[in-house]
Amino acid sequence: MVKHAREGATYDDVLSAPEDRIAEIAGGDLYLSPRPAPRHARVGSALTSELHDAFDHGRSGPGGWWILYEPELHLDGNVLVPDIAGWRRERMSELPDAAWFSIAPDWVCEILSPSTEELDRRRKLPLYALAGVPHLWLVDPESRRVEVHRRDGGGYRLVSSFGGAEHISAEPFEAVSIALQRLWS
Repeated sequence: MVKHAREGATYDDVLSAPEDRIAEIAGGDLYLSPRPAPRHARVGSALTSELHDAFDHGRSGPGGWWILYEPELHLDGNVLVPDIAGWRRERMSELPDAAWFSIAPDWVCEILSPSTEELDRRRKLPLYALAGVPHLWLVDPESRRVEVHRRDGGGYRLVSSFGGAEHISAEPFEAVSIALQRLWS
């Protein structure tokens, strides 16, 4: 379960969080989330693998991206940890030496779980939009659904939704087809 730990949080609060928690600051408030459950971690690993090969390494895909699992983002005073994020290399030519990123990603993916869905949808999505992240996916292992969102004005607009065993080619990764069944198995 996500714990709203305190208001007026600082990065020292993130650094002193228990090791078994993911600490994030959203809108000035500290949130502590449990490490991902096995199904959540499996979906994240499978999706990272699919995208990493095609877009980071350029195997069976166009390359040109950095695809990373659980990067720490420092955006407009918020400290957010999406499950997966990607940067176009034309915007970020090399990875930073710091343990976090201050350049907003071009795409983020949150893998929903009953304990994190409220934080992901209600608190983090508006902050990603404010930071200028153009593409966002919400992946729900329970319902086996992928929601694809595009930044539109000050928020996100749902542009497509996929589920089950579909093969998807979804923005910003239209160049490849992803078999969703690989994520759920």
